[in-house]
Amino acid sequence: MNPTRKRRLTLVIVIAVAAALAIGLGVYALQQNMNYLFTPSQVQSGQATPYKTFRLGGMVKAGSIQRSKDSLEVTFTVVDASGAMPVEYTGILPDLFRDNQSVIATGHMDGARFVATEVLAKHDETYMPKELKDAMAKAHADSKVKEAVAQDKSP
Repeated sequence: MNPTRKRRLTLVIVIAVAAALAIGLGVYALQQNMNYLFTPSQVQSGQATPYKTFRLGGMVKAGSIQRSKDSLEVTFTVVDASGAMPVEYTGILPDLFRDNQSVIATGHMDGARFVATEVLAKHDETYMPKELKDAMAKAHADSKVKEAVAQDKSP
């Protein structure tokens, strides 16, 4: 083989290996930072077990909010159409957090309870991403979310 062709072939192989390594590391890094959204019934059915951290979405069950007297620890229950999940959170909750309010909590499972590191409450704005709206409509078949989906589809 000609020495010039040999150098070119070596260079092409080195570039291809470096590109494959860079793509592989990029995909791995993105996988570690993804947060999937699950409802309480999906978590209870085992769909969230492969994920270390994920988002739990649903409605705060009326009367389930319990605040600690001497710390910022709050426990509450997130429900959907057919499931309920106890949530524990330490920190300051959003101003719009209350009973019968839609919430999304980011965290991990600790036994049968969800330990949240961040809690987001639904705000006044009517915009909601289509994926989240579809997931909430499916999970809350008899709630206000279904009415919002119907309003968005009307002309």
